Amino acid sequence: MATFTLVPGADGRAWFWHRLVPELRARGHDVVTMDLPSEDSADLEECARAVVSAVERKAGPSGPLVLVAQSLGGFTAPLVCGRLPVPVAELVLLNAMVPAPGETAGQWWGNTGQAKARSEYAAATGRGADPAFDPLVDFFHDVPAEVTQEAFALGASEPPAAMFAQPWPLTRWPDVPTRFLQAREDRVFPLEFQRRIARERLGLEVEEIPGGHLAALSRPRELADALLRTRPA
Repeated sequence: MATFTLVPGADGRAWFWHRLVPELRARGHDVVTMDLPSEDSADLEECARAVVSAVERKAGPSGPLVLVAQSLGGFTAPLVCGRLPVPVAELVLLNAMVPAPGETAGQWWGNTGQAKARSEYAAATGRGADPAFDPLVDFFHDVPAEVTQEAFALGASEPPAAMFAQPWPLTRWPDVPTRFLQAREDRVFPLEFQRRIARERLGLEVEEIPGGHLAALSRPRELADALLRTRPA
């Protein structure tokens, strides 16, 4: 049995994982979730401390600890490695942003060419080049209607402004086994774009999974299966 610690993305809410949690528990695993700080002044360090605190509130991780980072969580999760009560057995990036040392989350978009990749993918899939951003189309296109309604009923939750201005403080990626799960139909971070980023910044190949950017909401069963697959050699 493993303990999966699930770090949300820009939304910052544990709710994001609410469909994945029962899938992992049904397979006999423990799960830790948390809300991240939402104040504009909250920086990467405060978000990392929130993750550590959530794990420490458990009586103690039962089995290997697996850290899963969604999207913007890719900036926070590596900072947590080495701070937890037990070593992180595996860091799993899920449709994630991969920071470079000294890079801010605000700079990441231009540095990686995300806008061009999104535009090209939109054109290739019949939506026209550079379409206006629409969360229903870009994020929720494959999420069940009732889950989408619940998400919008909760209201918008913006990430802290400080997270986008703070340079990523690590000088290198943590020495932790890392996997990169990437959804095939992600319209924000297209698959081929993420293949390039994973290779250039981590020397990794992505593992394809079904669904879009919010795969934890749209394909929780398939995501749980992917998380439990043996790590590729």
